Amino acid sequence: MPTPVAPPHHVAILVYDGVTLLDLAGPAQAFAEANRLGADYRLTLVSPDGADVTSNIGVRIPVDGPVSADEAADTFLVPGADIYPRARVPRDLADAARVPAATAGRVASVCTGAFVLAAAGLLDGKRATTHWKVTHELAARCPTCRVDPDAIYVRDGTTWTSAGVTAGIDLALALVEEDHGADVARDVARSLVVYMQRAGGQSQFSAPLRAQPPRSPALRTITDLVVANPGGRYSLADLAGHLSVSTRHLSRLFHDELSTTPARYVEDIRFDLARALLDQGHTATRAAALAGFPSYESLRRVFARKLSTSPAAYQRRFSTALRSPAPPGGPEPA
Repeated sequence: MPTPVAPPHHVAILVYDGVTLLDLAGPAQAFAEANRLGADYRLTLVSPDGADVTSNIGVRIPVDGPVSADEAADTFLVPGADIYPRARVPRDLADAARVPAATAGRVASVCTGAFVLAAAGLLDGKRATTHWKVTHELAARCPTCRVDPDAIYVRDGTTWTSAGVTAGIDLALALVEEDHGADVARDVARSLVVYMQRAGGQSQFSAPLRAQPPRSPALRTITDLVVANPGGRYSLADLAGHLSVSTRHLSRLFHDELSTTPARYVEDIRFDLARALLDQGHTATRAAALAGFPSYESLRRVFARKLSTSPAAYQRRFSTALRSPAPPGGPEPA
């Protein structure tokens, strides 16, 4: 008997002025690669009023028509834009997302496209994520949404959201895998030269801590001490002794003003310094020592807890974008 042919899968992508081009192009390319492997994704671009739009980098994007409830999409995808974390999503754009989402088989967003879904009421009571820089803002705008600040993508029922920009490719791979299995998704990942599933969460891409100095002069004395010499002895008793206060009083100061404990604050300072040292090319062992960690193993545990990766894996990803030059007469090192 002939092999059954899967029906076409309609992917409707909502675009609008200022849309981030890579949020659109990354997933679209993943679906196109899946088509080369036997899938049948049919992509259409829709805008709120059917007019062509201009992307965030000035590239004009022709659309197939306006949003419509007449043709149900199997997947309805909303890319992000830089403008909407800074401004409220216009009502016409929120309405444009709500119409096709009502009949779509699944709804997805890339990066700050989650703000459009939230404005349309599509994230109420759901888990979601967005770019690490604005997860707090999404949580503020959608109080009933449970925002995961570290996830690369989140699925809650038929609603999918992803982290920033290139995480849209991770999202598309997950959708392809749901539709066609792991083998097809893996081949798409290989074709695009990306990981099938990247290690760790999006916290590994976030900037180091840049906390405001505490208002309390006494507490500022302690924080300045730790920043100046992260390798010092900083037990709770030692820190309290610097100010001639009780350990309970010092703990209360940290809790009330910095929402943390003295021990966790010291760890955060050391962790940020270790990340910076790894970025500069220091070995993980050397970074651990210079940042004040008692051992490499203690640094490794903190990296695993905070970033779900190891110091060595972090350094391979972020220490430099330049490959080492090939040695004379030999191949370029792997």
